[in-house]
Amino acid sequence: MYRLTEEDIIEIGVITHFFSKINVAVVELTLPLSVGERILIKGPMTDFEQTVESMQIDRKAIQRAQGGQSIGLKVTQPTREKDVVYKKI
Repeated sequence: MYRLTEEDIIEIGVITHFFSKINVAVVELTLPLSVGERILIKGPMTDFEQTVESMQIDRKAIQRAQGGQSIGLKVTQPTREKDVVYKKI
């Protein structure tokens, strides 16, 4: 199995809240993120990869978010506060 090295990913944000009923994580971004990009979410009990399919700001769908923005991100698995979000490069 192929394992990612640190050169393959870059930290782009952190989870600040998770809405379990709708599988949406609030992410405080430090770098830009776009729909269609591959991300990894890692923490003490979290470790999964997914493609960004849906992001929102203030309940409005967006295609791209900038560093410094807080977004709602639809996730495929549960996350926890302080989990780190990485982008595959």
